[in-house]
Amino acid sequence: MELPELNFNGISADMLKVISDYDGISGFKGAYNIREDGQCAGRMSSENIEITSKTDNPGIDIRVKPFTKGETVFIPACVTHSGVEDLVYNDFYIGEGADVIVVAGCGVHNDGEEQARHNGIHRFFLDKGAKVLYKEKHVATGNGGGLKKIDPVTDCFLKEGATLEMDTIQLGGVDYSDRKTSAILDSGAKIIVRERILTDNSEEAISRFDVKLNGEDSGVDLVSRSVAKGSSHQAFYSVIEGNNRCTGHSACDAILSGNGRVDAQPALNASHVDAELIHEAAIGKIAGEQILKLCSLGLTREEAEEKIVQGFLK
Repeated sequence: MELPELNFNGISADMLKVISDYDGISGFKGAYNIREDGQCAGRMSSENIEITSKTDNPGIDIRVKPFTKGETVFIPACVTHSGVEDLVYNDFYIGEGADVIVVAGCGVHNDGEEQARHNGIHRFFLDKGAKVLYKEKHVATGNGGGLKKIDPVTDCFLKEGATLEMDTIQLGGVDYSDRKTSAILDSGAKIIVRERILTDNSEEAISRFDVKLNGEDSGVDLVSRSVAKGSSHQAFYSVIEGNNRCTGHSACDAILSGNGRVDAQPALNASHVDAELIHEAAIGKIAGEQILKLCSLGLTREEAEEKIVQGFLK
């Protein structure tokens, strides 16, 4: 299968490549739904993955047949101009034993004075033994005075032995984002989250996690890495509830630069004697010796800081 030749303007086409590594590549195996300014710009289902429009809300239902392997669900969304308020509801039903990748990048471009916003509400329902790698990248561009906002909501429901790995990234340009992620895990289910965020100027990014480990031997490993530059502000809130024999770990590591601010409030709640829960939080500046070492190799201070930040967020 080959993805379609899209007729987007240059801005959204370039943005699409950034958020989803799209380059019209052949050999793509799976299904896709491409959204631009609140409308479907392209869609194709596969033999094992069906995508249909919702009848009650804007958005789609994605159904993956049991034991589907090696396929990708590709659902990028672009907002390309000022004054767009894009709200979409996407539900993923992943069949027993399936093992798939979901790519769900979002880009907002705003050269005008009105707000441009994308709000994607995603729900994942993983059946017994299903595995999903969920990749989400957020970017924003444009020189207008209107805000560029992205407010994703992700609700996850994992049945026995299911695994969800989330790889989310937001590296600058988004004026305001409020990410909300919740998960309820049955026995033996696992969720792994790797979040990377960079803010600058007066941008604000909020991350909220709420994980309920209800099943025996369920587990969560949540790691957030962030850099707050300029006068930007970030907030990290996480709540892990251990309601059975389980393991839970959360970590928030942040670097401050300039007048950046970071709030980290991890919380653990245990209601079972065999719940093992750990949280870590570290906030600080770039070590001076790291900068000196790179400057001794010929880099300017600004170049050295950029190299350190890139490595930290990799």
